[in-house]
Amino acid sequence: MVTREAGRSEAEDGDGETRDASRRESGDAAPAADEGSEAGGRPRLARRMARWFGTHSFFLVALAGGVFLRWTAVLGYPGVLWFTGDSYFYLGRALRPHPSPSKTLGYSFLLNLMEPLHSLTAVAVVQHLMGLAVAVMIYLLLRRAGLPGWAATLVTLPVLYDAYQIELEHLLMSEALFTFLIAAGVTLLLWRTRTGPTWWLALPAGLLLGYAVLVRSAGAPLIPVILVCLLLRRRGWRAGVAFGAAAAVPIVSYMAWFHSVQGSYGLTNSDGLYLWGRTAVFADCAKIRPPMHEDGLCLTPELKKEGYAPGHLIWRGEAPPRVIFESTVTPEANKVLRDFAIRAMLAQPGDYLRTVADGVGKAFSPDRFPYPTAATEALYHFPADPQVFPGGKSWGGGDSALLDAMTYGRTSTPSRVVQPHAGKMIDYQRDRYLPGPVLGVIFAVGAAGTLLAPRLRRTVLLAWATAVTLLVFPIASADFDYRYVLPATPFACLAAGLFLAALGGAVSRWWGSRGARRRDSDPATAP
Repeated sequence: MVTREAGRSEAEDGDGETRDASRRESGDAAPAADEGSEAGGRPRLARRMARWFGTHSFFLVALAGGVFLRWTAVLGYPGVLWFTGDSYFYLGRALRPHPSPSKTLGYSFLLNLMEPLHSLTAVAVVQHLMGLAVAVMIYLLLRRAGLPGWAATLVTLPVLYDAYQIELEHLLMSEALFTFLIAAGVTLLLWRTRTGPTWWLALPAGLLLGYAVLVRSAGAPLIPVILVCLLLRRRGWRAGVAFGAAAAVPIVSYMAWFHSVQGSYGLTNSDGLYLWGRTAVFADCAKIRPPMHEDGLCLTPELKKEGYAPGHLIWRGEAPPRVIFESTVTPEANKVLRDFAIRAMLAQPGDYLRTVADGVGKAFSPDRFPYPTAATEALYHFPADPQVFPGGKSWGGGDSALLDAMTYGRTSTPSRVVQPHAGKMIDYQRDRYLPGPVLGVIFAVGAAGTLLAPRLRRTVLLAWATAVTLLVFPIASADFDYRYVLPATPFACLAAGLFLAALGGAVSRWWGSRGARRRDSDPATAP
């Protein structure tokens, strides 16, 4: 039986052929026309297009609004926006690919691929298209799960209209690519929402998620998390094996390249420094009792009183690792710093959990904090003035960051602000974003879905576990940063939407709806 569009079965094709067949059988046939007849083909195509636009009208309007906002950003800020330090690093490594001990280079590979275009604006446009594509993928998954078009559209609004999402897409940073790759992989894994992925869907999903780890190493925990979610499904071992094997290909290949230059197998040599920063703010050597060669890594009372955030502390010249080690990203230094951090976590688990909970609390707070520093947080706002590049300093092995930007974009002005378009985005960002408490509610709805979603619990679990991992792991391994919250938002929205779809399906089955049998009329239960 054909149900209404909101609850269309996955087995039904998307061309409306089932409905056409029903009309032919009932005598309500389309206008007669010979095969290939232009006169008969055009009305049918027009009807199908009209039906398609009518079915997805809510989302198409919302998508058009998202496109308009992003185009305004492109007009107001030709080229890209710059994040001091990281943007310079990624661009420098794109011009001179070379494995770095501090960051993975998956994003730099994309920049290198686009370098022949000699256009920073092209980079921004591609990243905005990725952001829009994430919203499209969420919408398609929710429609396949049975959520009505208007409701699926509402779920995508934080991705389409959050001003901080749009600003992050315009930054020369890895988050837009990172989020897009994960969304594409999750879409493949959830495309068969009720039966689970086949091995041939899990295979490309693994490749996408594996490459996402090379874009941002913080994505590494997603591989085992998603693998567990796949194995929890009945007969999910084939998909799990295909996913795990495919994810290993880009990661192992990168590790081999890293070893050929840096002399050790890994993605970076910097995880120890970030973990040290995470634990140094509460570490007490009297409780940890570290070996002598690690004793100097505890903060002095004077430095502790400064109250530096971990994400800022690790860059301070007076921080113990920068005093003790000539370089904090050698294999030896990385091992010592990681060992110290693990000792601190084991000796002071309560303090560690409190710092992580504090970071998660910031993500859900109604207030926006100048964290880790006011200068860093300001980089997530559309600026009123062009970027000022540091003179004579390079983050990627070249002469200077400014010269790298000019070389890549073939421009003498790699940072521009054009009015009135820039002013419109500045005004828009003042109050058009997803508030922290609302994000908390979205996460809570998804969490409820992992326990209560009829027939979709494992599907909701995969989306929700992805969101939680993306939110919590960077906080647990480094520090809270608003930039780390945004990639988690689409998957929290997806999990909440899937739960609503499951609830809607359960209510429809219980009470009955157009195209669905009521419980008291089901032949299997009728007297």
